[in-house]
Formats: sequence, structure tokens, C-alpha cells
Amino acid sequence: MTTPPDDTDDAQGAGYDAEDWRRLVPFTAAVATLDDVQAARAVFALGDTTDPKVLEMDLPQPVIWWEEDGEQAAVAVQAEVHTNADGEIMEVLGLILPDGGAAIALLEDVDLVDDTDPTWRDLVERAIDGADD
Repeated sequence: MTTPPDDTDDAQGAGYDAEDWRRLVPFTAAVATLDDVQAARAVFALGDTTDPKVLEMDLPQPVIWWEEDGEQAAVAVQAEVHTNADGEIMEVLGLILPDGGAAIALLEDVDLVDDTDPTWRDLVERAIDGADD
């Protein structure tokens, strides 16, 4: 699920390049609520799950997201564990894309990388160049 770039002047809405992604502000204090999403502090809030908790990981974290259209650079800024109605445990990430847009992905659908990863850097550059067109 992808949302359009935010028009606000907050750090998340401005997008980033391979050198300044560290300025993205992670949401790590608690499980996000709808109020957190509406205030642009968090990317997502899941209301139809049980036993939600924060997924402990270093954030922000560069990732390569494997989605339907191929691989995409992103930075994880939110990480939570939820149990769905079928009892399946889901590790869910809130992602910020290079253009400032946001997306939600399962941890199993991303590769954690560091900012020196040449594929991640290339994907960031291509996303920025595509946004300029």
C-alpha cells in the first residue's frame, strides 16, 4: 500500500537522497494510533489486529522493498508486530520512499541494507531522477 507524498514541511514529507536519509524521524515509542498517523508521526496504525507491540530494530533503516513492480529503495521508520484474525504473526514496517511518499510492507518483503549498498543507492537515485521528470 503506497500513499502519496505529504505536502507538509515535516522531515518525512520532503523525501531524501542517499546522503541525507538519516534525518528521517523514526516512530519507536509505542504502537501507533490513528492520531499518530494523522499527525504524520507514524506511517500506519493497524486497528484490526491483536496483541500489537513494537518490533525492536534500529530505525531509521535503509531497505530494498520487493513489491509487485520490482525492487524499490526505502527507509523503514516504523516497525511493529501484529497478530491477524487468522492468528498469523505479521512484522510490519512503515516505509518512507525517496520522493517522500509512504508505504507499508511486511519485514519478509524487504532486505535490510546499509547506505553503502550499491543497489540501494542506485534505486534511490533512479527514484529521485524519476520524480524530477
